[in-house]
Amino acid sequence: MAIDYQTLRFEYRRHAEQEGGPAAAIHPVIVVGAGPVGLATAIDLAQRGVSVVVVDDDNCLSTGSRAICFSKRSLDIFDRLGCGEAMVEKGVRWHVGKVFLKDELVYSFDLLPESGHRRPAFINLQQYYVEGFLIERAKALPNLQIRWNNKVVGVIRRDAAQPGQAPVTLTIDTPDGEYTLDARYVVAADGSRSPMRHMLGLESKGRTFKDRFLIADIKMEADFPSERWFWFDPPFHPNQSVLLHRQPDNVWRIDFQLGWDADPVLEKTPERVIPRVRALLGPDVKFEIEWVSVYTFSCLRMDSFRHGNVLFVGDAAHGVSPFGARGANSGFQDAENLAWKLEMVLAGRAPDSLLDTYAREREYAADENILNSTRSTDFITPKSPISRVFRDAVLTLARRHAFARRLVNSGRLSVPALLSESTLNTPDRDRFDGAMMPGASCVDAPVTRDGMQDWLLGHIGNRFTVLVFAAAQGLRAEEKAAIERVRSLGVPMQIAVVGPKETSPDAEQWIADATAIGAQALRDVDGLAAERYDGAAGTVYLMRPDQHVCARWRHVTANDVSAALARALGVAGALGVA
Repeated sequence: MAIDYQTLRFEYRRHAEQEGGPAAAIHPVIVVGAGPVGLATAIDLAQRGVSVVVVDDDNCLSTGSRAICFSKRSLDIFDRLGCGEAMVEKGVRWHVGKVFLKDELVYSFDLLPESGHRRPAFINLQQYYVEGFLIERAKALPNLQIRWNNKVVGVIRRDAAQPGQAPVTLTIDTPDGEYTLDARYVVAADGSRSPMRHMLGLESKGRTFKDRFLIADIKMEADFPSERWFWFDPPFHPNQSVLLHRQPDNVWRIDFQLGWDADPVLEKTPERVIPRVRALLGPDVKFEIEWVSVYTFSCLRMDSFRHGNVLFVGDAAHGVSPFGARGANSGFQDAENLAWKLEMVLAGRAPDSLLDTYAREREYAADENILNSTRSTDFITPKSPISRVFRDAVLTLARRHAFARRLVNSGRLSVPALLSESTLNTPDRDRFDGAMMPGASCVDAPVTRDGMQDWLLGHIGNRFTVLVFAAAQGLRAEEKAAIERVRSLGVPMQIAVVGPKETSPDAEQWIADATAIGAQALRDVDGLAAERYDGAAGTVYLMRPDQHVCARWRHVTANDVSAALARALGVAGALGVA
């Protein structure tokens, strides 16, 4: 029987700290907020062996569709968290978008024009489903507990905690009264209004846009394709913009631009919503309204995402307009960036300063998202007559000229941040072509393993990964030595060897070599892995646990890998042998 996530309620339970006994041990990590980003952070940590407590001031999932567009990068993250298949199976796949001016098609675009990827460019899936699937995964992890109806009402941060003293203490309010929780680290994932941020006297800064938009989730059976349709100045909603998306369960999401003077209470009434929807769909289409909301938005962020042992993620740290699906998708990238670094610091494999790189990398990514989101908003909602003339001229030219299409901005869609300036990267010393430079997030490719169809990204991530592109004749001695050195450094590591697609008996030595060094042997069945990674024989990559490239070489030595791994951990010098 399917779970109705919209009506699901979770039980409040008392915990040991509420019984007034001896003080509990200091929790390694407490996550504040059981929304999508908080849950993703907690699951990632728990899968790494870190005990996590999640506290949430509510006992239910989100209402309405809210965030619905989840990018391929987020789906890759969900795969690592153990719930990607459920998301994709339920979600509506799409990769084509169409842009209209008035009632005429300007152009269409394809977000995933090439084959050879496990996951689609995007899926549409209501936020309550995403939260529900994440919670189901969380329930399967014994070192992760979620405490519902546990509201944080006080925070004490000790930047110079004494031995045995908690760096952070939270005061929690419950139906049974207050109690305290001690933590070594706290992850604040409590949303755009972030009580944690306010309790610490912090703020976000940026720009608030003076415009209002109506979201209408409607249920209907329609033969529209699963595409993103965006109208500028349509005849059924003149001088404004409209966005149409398909969701699961025959639910369609429509965003209507209203203007700043619109009354947000009045615009949510059926008397105002139904005529707008009918003007779009036509008088004969039958539909039901599931959920409506009127929103304004800001593009802003905190000055720093780290404050001592409290780290901010997702909407608590940064906010963007909904155009481009950058909010939740960037939040999941926050989660994966932070989780592996917390694991390494808690295990004593990296200094506490590694967490500063979380802040620097994700602040950079937030600035990039805010820039693109602001540009989208300015194009969609011109703030002056000159801006509108420019926009309409661009749209008119875009019908016939490809150069103008690059200027159209109906919400440039979320892409993973390129962390090329990260201090954790080892600069290239060899010549490479292609996009897989240090700082890039890894791309997928089809492979086979033991004759079975597989995907490259399934063998990269969660731990540091050494990826070796082998010649058919096998691995060179220096490659084997580098791998043997890696295995002695005391850092969780996995090795994958990608070999050519040839299958003749004299072209299989690479498989024997991979097996001998305890590596996964992956056949590059279509040659796409070598193409996308510029993976000539002998090429070696080092990947971070969050699937970002941190080093690559044409010819590698043991010292190369040791030094690059130390740099990726924020450790001075090369790592010693464990």
